[in-house]
Amino acid sequence: MEKKNISAAPGLTKELVLQLWSQTYNTAGNPDWSHILPYYDKNILFRDSIQQIHGIEAFTAMTERLAKRSKDLKMKIVHAAMEENTIFLEWEMTLSFKKYPSSILYGSSRLTLNEDGRIIEQRDYYDLWGDIFDNIPRFGKVYRKFLIKKFG
Repeated sequence: MEKKNISAAPGLTKELVLQLWSQTYNTAGNPDWSHILPYYDKNILFRDSIQQIHGIEAFTAMTERLAKRSKDLKMKIVHAAMEENTIFLEWEMTLSFKKYPSSILYGSSRLTLNEDGRIIEQRDYYDLWGDIFDNIPRFGKVYRKFLIKKFG
């Protein structure tokens, strides 16, 4: 996608993203994206380790599913940077599952802004299974040994 200089006034800046994301994940662990959805383009392309979604309706439905299944979900933004129409975020997301202790997913997001300063593309990068398996006694070590033996 071609990089363009955009006006910060109508759209997102690094500072506004940090403010919005901090409001998305409340202290009760129930995420709410309603205040940030207007900053997404209607033709948003979202992709992460498990799915690819096109359009604001599908993206909104995904955020609602995640909020519904999450008993305790928190996100901490560790670093943020902006260059032209791209914002990078490094984050730590804490998830809680039924039988297991909380797991921290370490990841990053690349947000690409359109000419209006709205998010037209979001790509999230994280190791879903590795970070979760690390918190399951004995299983995490077996999983990591397998990966090193197979790919290392």
